[in-house]
Amino acid sequence: AEDELYPLLTDWEEPDGCIASDRITIDGCQIGYMYREEPLSEEFADSGWRFFAGDEDDEYLNDPQNLGIYSLNTLCNYDRDIIALLHAPYGTTYKRDANGALQLLEEKHSDSALWSKEK
Repeated sequence: AEDELYPLLTDWEEPDGCIASDRITIDGCQIGYMYREEPLSEEFADSGWRFFAGDEDDEYLNDPQNLGIYSLNTLCNYDRDIIALLHAPYGTTYKRDANGALQLLEEKHSDSALWSKEK
């Protein structure tokens, strides 16, 4: 079945929760931008990874309805390119280049206000 998930992260021993944009999980876009921050949530086993198509604007991202909590294995099933990158340390950012490869960006991502809004 199309919705069958393969166990792609068999050696992962860290928390496996992540946040992903609906542009990936619903619209089917490729992961174009991903970063890892210090886990902010005690409510779920947060790996710190955040995944985006890369074309979302602030208005889209500020609406919690456009984001979801998933297991990393689920995102690996959407895009296997990320598997080799997941052990990167906190503060790591990757962006897909014109050739379609995820490239390491040097600067740290500091937009954590996005995730720290009080509910």
